[in-house]
Amino acid sequence: MKILFKKLRNHRGIVQFFATLLSNLNVHNFFKGTIYSGDAKSICVPGLNCYSCPAATGACPIGAFQAVVGSSKFNFAYYVTGLILLFGVLVGRLTCGFLCPFGWFQDLLHKIPTKKFSTKKFVFLKYIKYFMLFFVVFFLGLLFTDVGGNSVPYFCKYICPVGILEGGIPLSTANSAIANAIGTLFAWKFVILIIIIILAVFFYRPFCKYICPLGAFYALLNRVSFYKYYIDKDKCINCGRCAKKCKMDVDICKNQSALECIRCGECINECPTSAISTSLSKK
Repeated sequence: MKILFKKLRNHRGIVQFFATLLSNLNVHNFFKGTIYSGDAKSICVPGLNCYSCPAATGACPIGAFQAVVGSSKFNFAYYVTGLILLFGVLVGRLTCGFLCPFGWFQDLLHKIPTKKFSTKKFVFLKYIKYFMLFFVVFFLGLLFTDVGGNSVPYFCKYICPVGILEGGIPLSTANSAIANAIGTLFAWKFVILIIIIILAVFFYRPFCKYICPLGAFYALLNRVSFYKYYIDKDKCINCGRCAKKCKMDVDICKNQSALECIRCGECINECPTSAISTSLSKK
């Protein structure tokens, strides 16, 4: 198992590529300007991947949760919650590091050769994503519903840049009817997307760090997840190289269950004494 984890960490980009591909198998729909609506669409993917993406295989967990959170009549609400709880309890934010298409998109943007900047001075902004999770996604969806118990997906509709990237732009490009219906909401979300893209080039994963409610949900489960990081105190020489290497501003030596850790494994590869290890079983 340890050898498998090591191989996956060393080829994280490849894992991210296949996770994105599996979340978007219906690539031919990009040319049709239509959305896949088959049976698989009732299953949520683990990462943030827009339901409106023409190629999307399954549903986005945040979008699905928002749509039904305000109604006790929908068993689907319990299913969605249970699914993301399952991923969170098993591996925590490893889902963000390996299985999220928008996380991979930001990783690719950050590889563009230019000067990079630290985000340590902006660590206080991390609380925004918890506001997005508890207020925008949960409470607004819970309080404001129609007669059928359906909620307006406020986060997806007004904030999330994934929808405009994966859904709005491809659909409006291939479908003239949708292109003619573009309005101010499209423009507003397009501006948000452009801002995120620019920031991701210079700062590592700004959306994941400060805005993503799904990342906030998984983060809260980092402390109880089965997949854990461990420090061998006999091997650790307190060189600080792991903390300097971490782009999520985590000092793994001080906190192996840090909420911001996406379990990417960069600290493990950086450690000169192999003092950092992982396990799926509680030690």
